[in-house]
Amino acid sequence: MVTDNKQVSGKRKEAIARATLRPGTGIIRINSMIVANYTPVYAKQKIMQPLNIAKEFCDVSKIDIRVTVSGGGFMGQAGAIANAIARGLVEYTGSEDLHATYLKADRTLIAGDHRQTEVHKPGQSSKGPRHQRQKSYR
Repeated sequence: MVTDNKQVSGKRKEAIARATLRPGTGIIRINSMIVANYTPVYAKQKIMQPLNIAKEFCDVSKIDIRVTVSGGGFMGQAGAIANAIARGLVEYTGSEDLHATYLKADRTLIAGDHRQTEVHKPGQSSKGPRHQRQKSYR
């Protein structure tokens, strides 16, 4: 196991998370807030998913994780945090088995989401890529 600090980033939609992993006592902080106090609960479950998977491969209670996240909504931020933590744990431990397990369980934990915003079509309003003006015949 590598014992120096590892810095990784994760993205989801408009959210960007930067995680720092280092040896410690298992404290996980998100924007200076302990993960146990993080709300909503479903977002916290999404964040804990890579940690629960990693328990089989390494001792997560000996790794401190500090995450800074900005942009997007709360679920986009949760996805970005999970992405950063999963990438960081793979880099920190150097385990190919952990990497393969993440890809098997949920590919977006490592690879991210490949979808991109659709291009706005010419002559349309700025409301969306497929938005058209309403027509009235009366």
